[in-house]
Amino acid sequence: MSISSGQSVMALIGVWAAVMFWASGCVECHFQTLVHLQPAVKDEVQTKAVRELLHRLLGPRARDFLLTVNRSMPGAEDRLWDRFELRSLPDGRVSVLGSTGVAAATGLYRYLSSFCGCHISWSGDQLKIPSPLPRVHRPVRVTSPNRFRYYQNVCAYSYSFVWWDWERWEREIDWMALSGINLPLAFTGQEAIWQRVYISLGFKQTEIDNFVVGPAFLAWGRMGNMHSWAGPLSNSWNKNQLNLQHQILQRMRSLGMLPILPAFAGFVPGAITRLFPKENITRLGSWGHLNCSYSCSYLLDSKSLLFQQIGNMFLLKLIKEFGTNHIYSADTFNEMTPSSSDPKYLSTISNAVFKSMTQVDPLAVWLMQGWLFLKRPSFWQPTQIKALLHGVPLGRMIVLDLFADSRPAYSFTESFYGQPFIWCMLHNFGGNTGMYGTVETINKGPFEARFFPNSTMVGTGVTPEGIEQNDVVYELMNEIGWCKEPLNLTEWVMSYAQRRYGMKNDGAVAAWLLLFQSVYNNTFYRPDHNRSPLVHKPSLKLDTTLWYNKSDVYEAWRQMQTAVSDLFSSETFRYDLVDVTRQSVQLLVSEFYEDLKNAFLKYSIVGLQTSGNVLVHNLLPELDNLLSSDRHFLLGHWLQTARSLATNEKEADLYEFNARNQITLWGPGGNLLDYANKQWGGLVNDYYALRWELFVSTLIKCLEKRIPFNQAHFNQIVFQVEQNFIVNKVKYPDKPVGNTVEIAKKLFLKYYPQAMKRLN
Repeated sequence: MSISSGQSVMALIGVWAAVMFWASGCVECHFQTLVHLQPAVKDEVQTKAVRELLHRLLGPRARDFLLTVNRSMPGAEDRLWDRFELRSLPDGRVSVLGSTGVAAATGLYRYLSSFCGCHISWSGDQLKIPSPLPRVHRPVRVTSPNRFRYYQNVCAYSYSFVWWDWERWEREIDWMALSGINLPLAFTGQEAIWQRVYISLGFKQTEIDNFVVGPAFLAWGRMGNMHSWAGPLSNSWNKNQLNLQHQILQRMRSLGMLPILPAFAGFVPGAITRLFPKENITRLGSWGHLNCSYSCSYLLDSKSLLFQQIGNMFLLKLIKEFGTNHIYSADTFNEMTPSSSDPKYLSTISNAVFKSMTQVDPLAVWLMQGWLFLKRPSFWQPTQIKALLHGVPLGRMIVLDLFADSRPAYSFTESFYGQPFIWCMLHNFGGNTGMYGTVETINKGPFEARFFPNSTMVGTGVTPEGIEQNDVVYELMNEIGWCKEPLNLTEWVMSYAQRRYGMKNDGAVAAWLLLFQSVYNNTFYRPDHNRSPLVHKPSLKLDTTLWYNKSDVYEAWRQMQTAVSDLFSSETFRYDLVDVTRQSVQLLVSEFYEDLKNAFLKYSIVGLQTSGNVLVHNLLPELDNLLSSDRHFLLGHWLQTARSLATNEKEADLYEFNARNQITLWGPGGNLLDYANKQWGGLVNDYYALRWELFVSTLIKCLEKRIPFNQAHFNQIVFQVEQNFIVNKVKYPDKPVGNTVEIAKKLFLKYYPQAMKRLN
């Protein structure tokens, strides 16, 4: 047995008793089975950590607050639920008492936002704190109705976190704590542990190098979707990530979080057949339009002793290196179809995965993404879902209802047939930059799930594939994780507009009200935020339908311009000014695309030349200039941070290749082309605009030669443009260039009248 020193016989008895409760049919017992999932560090350690966070956040003003952690704080009936209390002290300071470091940090942010009108986000902070501090006339006591507030998506480690250093991670963990997150994924550095396992098993280094994927694709290597692409990983990479994981885990745990570590899902390098030729190995089908050179993963027989040997080796080494909080994540069939639908087969596999955890850590709880049930619904019928879930004792698995904001799975699985689940807002695919949200759904969905018959819901979560966009949606969802009933969205967003910029401005408030009723309120199933023609390979069949009225976005654009004179000094306002302008220009790109298509269908070379010239030589370059003026929209920053992690030029070139390939071709042949598209300065002009220029010229040639447009032929020639971008080595600024306000104003004055004319 290799588990952390904080465990006891009583904890083991608690797990056994909880399982007995489940066996007797107790509906609420899913809470009891998770009772041992509590912060392992003392209150004093958490108090010190949250006070250090306070100093990082507020500097000299930190002395105006007294933050304390006491898990036995009065006024709570159950210690499992995080809670905080706010009160004013006689000396003018404000006391924030929390049951955990996370609860205390959440209480601090509640005071800063509700009493001081402050705001904290990825795109900037607004921390104009009144002096003296506003008084809390009556103590404010809040208890979260959710046992857990989960954060992260396996994919976010590739789409967003991949090039982060400790400074960036430190800020993110602070944001997590202030946002109330107590259950974060912690996947960094696991490749270093796998390296040790593979070497111990007898793999050659060349076999390992030929199996692993590059940094920008690690998420899908970890889930068994792909292998052998864009690598290998150097020793320096593994060492750097290992050290980073130690820092990440120390900080998360010091704040009372419960970081989730990876576990063995059954995937092995293909070279295992050399070492263990008699083992029964299943080869799964291809994934992501990749051929079997890069997918068709090898899955070890779950009944094999080798399955348990490898799973045990990995977890033993992992826990020895990092310790544990007893919760582990593994996904065996993420977007892949099992080789058999036999319920016994599926139960055997999930049981084997769980057994490989509990043989090392008897207190293990398995956290699994529920995405597979949505991605392959024809395979995952009730019998198959139940079989997979019931291969694990009830209460020892937590399922992430990953896409509950659009397609909740708890409702058609009877609350995952008794396994605890977390209601999640996925929101974002590929880290795309378009405005998008489902605010009405996330304002009611978690409450509906909690009161679903025999609900096994144990928390809420945010599970975006990529972050650092659409701040408003994440602020809303994180706040809902602490609410007992839905919010008044109109009041909430009006307050948000004021807090975000540090003062009330009627134009800004009007803009946000319009955005909340339109682009941020998709009530349809299909997520549309990454479908703009701007960022997709040109064709005559692109979809330009919308779930909202474009007039609302254009009017929000106008209202933001009226607010410039009051708010231009606010970093968050300038970010939003860029984003609303970008969204409006994105809509105009769709308009010009329709003009191009219609001109071609009407055999109008002049129409093609006119619309194409505006799109390629005016609108897109001007958008690129705007994006290049804000640090949050820079291709150069993405590339520079990738190169900064290298120890030599060869390594830097590999990391840059990874960075460029992921956001464009995504694979050797455009396998998931444009899936991770970004509207960034440098990328718009040197990638998207070049594709559109080639498209326009191709359409003109077709009309001149009186031949039909051939999409397959165009795909071949545009592939050269896409490949050239990946290898061209052009350096892009990693610092903003130009005056955002002036560029945005010129764009507005030039294109807003055209937008209005097109509406009429």
